[in-house]
Amino acid sequence: MAITNGYCTLQELKDVLRITDNVDDTLLETVIEAASRQVDGYCERTFYSGDEEVRYFVARNSYETEIDDLVSLTTLETAPDGQAFDQTWTAPEYQLEPLNGKASGLDQPFTLIRAIDDLLFPTIGGEALVKVTGVFGWSAVPIAVKQATLMGAGRLYKRYDSPLGVLGFGDLGVVRVSRLDHDIAALLQPYRRMRFA
Repeated sequence: MAITNGYCTLQELKDVLRITDNVDDTLLETVIEAASRQVDGYCERTFYSGDEEVRYFVARNSYETEIDDLVSLTTLETAPDGQAFDQTWTAPEYQLEPLNGKASGLDQPFTLIRAIDDLLFPTIGGEALVKVTGVFGWSAVPIAVKQATLMGAGRLYKRYDSPLGVLGFGDLGVVRVSRLDHDIAALLQPYRRMRFA
C-alpha cells in the first residue's frame, strides 16, 4: 500500500518507533494515512495541495469572501446577476489574506479574498456566486502537523497492544487509553479552522 497525502513518511514513523524490519510496513502505512486524516478532521483543513481546480464560495459580505486554504490563485470570477460568472477580477481589485502568508506568526495559506477597488462580491440569497480557480491546500506540511501525525500514527500502531483500550493496571486500578492526546491537540491548536455551517 502506498501512503496517499500522508504528513510523514514510513521511514520517519519507523525511526520514531525504533522499528528496523519491514514486517509491519503495510500496517504502518495504514496508520500514517489514518493519522493524517485524523489531523485533517481535527483541524478542519488539509495540509497538502493538488492540481489546479475550480471551487465556488458564498461571499461573507460585499467586501469579503472566506475561501478554502489557497496556495495560488489563477482566476477570480463572480456572477453579479446570480446567473453567469461573467465578471473577472484582476489583481488590483482584490487582495488575498492573510497578507504576506503569515497569521499569528505562522506561515499560512490564503483564506480570505478582500475587495479593495470598485467591484463588490455579489450576495444574492446566500448563493455561491464567487468562483475561484487555483491550487488549494498547503504548499508544505508545517513541522507541528508532521510531529502531531507521527505521534498520532505511533499511538494508533501501539493501540493494537491495548485490547479494549486498557493499557495496563496501576496503583489506582485500570489505566485506559485517553480519547485525545493533549500534546497532539496542543501541536495542532494553532492550525484549527473553525467552520460554522
